[in-house]
Amino acid sequence: MILNTNNKQVNDSSTAEIAESSQSSISENLVSLESQKCFDNYRKIATDAVKERLITRQESENNQSTITVSQAIAEMLEQLGVEYAFGVSGGAIAPMWHALEHSSIKVRHFRHEAGAAFAATEAHFVSDRPVVVFTTTAPGIANVITGIYAARWEGAKVILISPYTSAAQRGKGAFQETTINAMAHSGLYTSGALLHYATVLESTAQLDETAREISRGLAKPDGFVAHLSIPCDLQKNSVEKPLKIKKIVAPLPTAGETTVAHCANLLSEGSFAMWLGFGARKASAAIRELAERTGCAVMCSPRGKGIFPENHPQFIGVTGFAGHKSVIQYMEEQRPQYTLVLGTQLEEWTSFWNPRMIPAKGFIQVDINSSVLGKAYPEVETIGIQSEIGEFVRSLLKHFPQDQALTEKVKFPRPQTTPLDPVHTNLVRPQVLMDQIQKIIIEDNDAIVMAEGGNSMAWAINKLRFAQPSFRVSTGFASMGHFSTGVVGASAFQRKAVAIVGDGAMLMNNEINTATRFQIPAVWIVLNDGYYNMCKQGTFLQGLKGMDTEIPQADFVKIAHGMGAEGIRVTQESELPSALETAMASEKPFVIDVIIDAAQVAPIGDRVKSLIFQDKNQ
Repeated sequence: MILNTNNKQVNDSSTAEIAESSQSSISENLVSLESQKCFDNYRKIATDAVKERLITRQESENNQSTITVSQAIAEMLEQLGVEYAFGVSGGAIAPMWHALEHSSIKVRHFRHEAGAAFAATEAHFVSDRPVVVFTTTAPGIANVITGIYAARWEGAKVILISPYTSAAQRGKGAFQETTINAMAHSGLYTSGALLHYATVLESTAQLDETAREISRGLAKPDGFVAHLSIPCDLQKNSVEKPLKIKKIVAPLPTAGETTVAHCANLLSEGSFAMWLGFGARKASAAIRELAERTGCAVMCSPRGKGIFPENHPQFIGVTGFAGHKSVIQYMEEQRPQYTLVLGTQLEEWTSFWNPRMIPAKGFIQVDINSSVLGKAYPEVETIGIQSEIGEFVRSLLKHFPQDQALTEKVKFPRPQTTPLDPVHTNLVRPQVLMDQIQKIIIEDNDAIVMAEGGNSMAWAINKLRFAQPSFRVSTGFASMGHFSTGVVGASAFQRKAVAIVGDGAMLMNNEINTATRFQIPAVWIVLNDGYYNMCKQGTFLQGLKGMDTEIPQADFVKIAHGMGAEGIRVTQESELPSALETAMASEKPFVIDVIIDAAQVAPIGDRVKSLIFQDKNQ
């Protein structure tokens, strides 16, 4: 039992120590007790005394005028809404780690720092809360960089906390010396491409300003990645309490009424399409209403799947990487006057900068980040509007009243979704696997589905269909190992999350053991084909041969069992339904090892064409 009062905890050992002392007093008086009734009464008195002494001790601690810097930072993080901290421990971060463990924040000890950062990114997107990542000195910080880059590129809110070599030991060859001079990556300690905010705490006087900067950053509507580096000695220093955090509410950038009215007039001139990206995910309901009132066509980026229901008759498909031919068919046969771009910068994997995606009169592009406006197609007329997507769409709806909604809907090209019948062979076609994931995991369960970089991502983007934004994929940074570890962060909130990953990514980095330790019900579906198959197929399509892409085939069920998780190996398509249903019903971490037909070519042709085009234009 742990007694929790005002977020301060008294450990079992303290309780046992006091109880043992009281029990000793009871034993000395047992000889004078003549009945069980007297004994029960005396035991109650002693128990009440134990409780009173615990409360007195707790009140004494609460009345202390100082706390350590580590405790102050933990309290700051609590006030800023942090619920989880993921990381890997070490001696240099021990005081901060201890303070987190004794706060209301749930600490999850991972096996690799990059995995902790990937998990923090996905935990943020599930909860919409900031998530802490902690590491120890030099190698811990070096290991975490890839995951922190992913957090920045994905637009997550993550706070990295790490130790810094104490002033007295700097420049003397300290063990794992960690300073801005000793660590080659100076961007770890300064704001820039990796971090929105970074600081090294050199004194307690910096705490208030640091808290304000982090609070200000978290108030931003888009991502925020911060690094708080704390010298080892300072972590234990005392500071006057309490450290009160004033949460900052930042006004959202919004378009003025004149701008919105002008856009409405342009969209009313003729047909238009909507092109949705990940930045529009919180405006799903308003976007659907606008689409249905205007009868426009809707398409999305790979990261934007599910923002508009993919089973809707106005949805024409996914653009870019592993996208649908129906989008190009629409642009060629029913080219819109304008395309309303919401929450995507139209980067390479969203558009391949394909000239066939250019509308007749131009783009109306809306984004919270003004720097992306007009960036992808600089030669095209673009009306760029900095605004929070939901606010803009809701304002736009006022110019398209419900009673003026179109009664006749235009028929649009639609993505082809013809399921394949399972066959009895010793290999599983990825298309059939996706069909079964669609039915059992997406349609029959409220699960988050994420797809790892590689062929796994290509098959998932092209074949899976979502009616809500519950799909995660990284097409920007696209690091292998992102979702084989990120699935643990997404599942930490006890909602089922399923990662579709390749064998290469699973061997590179996974956190099955972490999921087992904390009984997190994550599910891994491994496309096990014995290759880095995107590399194999992609280089072949580029005309390059003779490169080693083979991976000795691993048994991921044995690996899962060895780490305390559950697992099933699937070698025939007929085994898929039972395996998927068992995994979704399990309350433990679960690995489905699917032996894939490596000869089935993933829908990556447009990506290869883009690479070839870039080579020719060097």
